[in-house]
Amino acid sequence: MLNDKEAQDLLGFLTPEMRPDVKGQATAYILGLTGTKDGCRYLRGKPDFLKALLSLTSDASVAVVKDCYHALINLSADETLHEPMVKEANVLPRLFHNLLDPEYAFADRICTILTNLSRHEKTCKAVFRVLQEEGIGLAKIVEVFCTEGYNAKASLHYLGPLLSNLTQLPETRQFILDKNRCVVQRLLPFTQYEASTVRRGGVVGTLRNCCFDYAYHEWLLSDAVDILPFLLLPLAGPEELSEEENEGLPVDLQYLPEDKKREEDPDIRQMLIETVLLLTATKTGRQILKDKNVYPIMREFHKWEKDPHVVSSCEKLVQVLIGDEPEPGMDNLLEVNIPEDVEEKLRLWDAKEQEQLEKEKEEFLKTGCEGRAEIGEQRT
Repeated sequence: MLNDKEAQDLLGFLTPEMRPDVKGQATAYILGLTGTKDGCRYLRGKPDFLKALLSLTSDASVAVVKDCYHALINLSADETLHEPMVKEANVLPRLFHNLLDPEYAFADRICTILTNLSRHEKTCKAVFRVLQEEGIGLAKIVEVFCTEGYNAKASLHYLGPLLSNLTQLPETRQFILDKNRCVVQRLLPFTQYEASTVRRGGVVGTLRNCCFDYAYHEWLLSDAVDILPFLLLPLAGPEELSEEENEGLPVDLQYLPEDKKREEDPDIRQMLIETVLLLTATKTGRQILKDKNVYPIMREFHKWEKDPHVVSSCEKLVQVLIGDEPEPGMDNLLEVNIPEDVEEKLRLWDAKEQEQLEKEKEEFLKTGCEGRAEIGEQRT
């Protein structure tokens, strides 16, 4: 690693006034450092290098700018660099300013950096605070995300995961679930956005996080939002259901065509099921899902699904849909207080289940899908 004199010399090359060829060699060297854990650890204590990289994102040389952004992406992927980048290097104001420029060619790289920096709650709060302090706000981020072609030079798909990360915070969830803003309604169509798995996954993650606030469940399931078809349609396939089953479904899920395809990404399918499962937390939510005839969709999905983790989540949802109602006092599953000894046992069982699922997934990847019992008929 560099000694103090070498570091000082290198820092002198990372200035706008330096010759382009020398600058290019210096930024390429820094980019190489950020590709290793030791290099990131070294730069963690060098905020001047972080500031220099940020400054050179405005350089006239495209090659230099690319190196700087790639280095910042690498650094932001390391959680231990988040605080130095946000506090000491103060990267957020400039990143947001450039992100909102509809002509800025490197906006996608900025989205990736912001997504990395907002993964964990502490720096996520800092990202949210700077959004407010810079006079940008969540409304602008949602507007940019929902405006197709906002930037002709960048797709901005990673604004989806950024929104998902920001919904860790109650302030973001309250904004998205504000009944007067119609934000959640604007996001719903992106659960079927074919052009980008990243954008779809970001929106589904956002909806899942928002559904932890069970006070909004009845509204989300009402005609005012009608969230259910947007969650179930990606999980529904071309299987032929009975006339009675079709008639009980929401209109958008009835009599689907023979070429209907399901969501291709298993992580997104998992999040979709988790979101629906969250909507069963309250008695009202469970009743609405039963009235909307969700079970046949999940029954056919279970027959089709191959990923062990997704299968397990599907089975948990089906058990809620066809099972008996909880005892009085346990109507809201998100409010149930579990004794510590029981909670510890549940954690151990969950760990064992996860271990078994990992083994099954490894076997599946090696030999193909193993046979499993299918979900049976619905209990009446």
